[in-house]
Amino acid sequence: MKSLNNKTIWITGASSGIGEALAVQLSQHSANLILSARRASELERVKSLCAHPDKIKILTLDLADAESLKAKTEAAIQLFGSVDILINNGGISQRSLVKDTQLEVDRNLMEVNYFGNIALTKYLLPHMLKKGAGHFVIVTSLTGVFGTPYRSGYAATKHALHGFYDSLRAELEDDGIKVTIAAPGFVKTNVSFNALVGDGSQLQKMDDAQANGITAEKCASKIISAMVKQKQEVYIGRESYGAYVKRFLPGLFAKMIKRAKVR
Repeated sequence: MKSLNNKTIWITGASSGIGEALAVQLSQHSANLILSARRASELERVKSLCAHPDKIKILTLDLADAESLKAKTEAAIQLFGSVDILINNGGISQRSLVKDTQLEVDRNLMEVNYFGNIALTKYLLPHMLKKGAGHFVIVTSLTGVFGTPYRSGYAATKHALHGFYDSLRAELEDDGIKVTIAAPGFVKTNVSFNALVGDGSQLQKMDDAQANGITAEKCASKIISAMVKQKQEVYIGRESYGAYVKRFLPGLFAKMIKRAKVR
């Protein structure tokens, strides 16, 4: 993909799942990669799986640590002298009913999935505007298009991301800033193991729905394709039809989603 030649791509949530698959696939192209997540050891493991390790840098990052994110963004820019594409992929999920979910869990989800995400974008934006070019790729979820049972807080964070980045695109596309929103359905990763339940603890098991999802590699391939084509939005996975049913047949969708097997 010639459009990636000599580009510097920063990937958050790069230590596992979709982020790991993105790193491995993007490393096969002539691009510089910055891999970020909380655990340095896991980032080193992912780096060892990648092609051209000399073109890969590791930058540990905790999206929940709001005070650190400006400095982390400045550090990312310094690693290769520029950041051309930010893939905002990091986040946490949820598996609990509204009536069983403590408000603090909703706040935690929003802090990581929304505020941590947009903080990196806001801190990186002046750098991109100065260059007159930049691309934000946001890995959200189909729950950013329609809410489902057991994911109220998670869906709220993803809906918020869709709203924020649609606005950013409308404001800055003419200034060279591109936005691609990628909304996957079920992907077979360990995301459900780390998903928060009502009291804030982790689920620590694989959902049946997650286990039957598409592979992280297939999801990453579709995200990269959308990124290269500079698509505004892409739905990924067998569940994508739900976005269209919601849009054109909302009454039918409301009946369907109550019976959906989302765990």
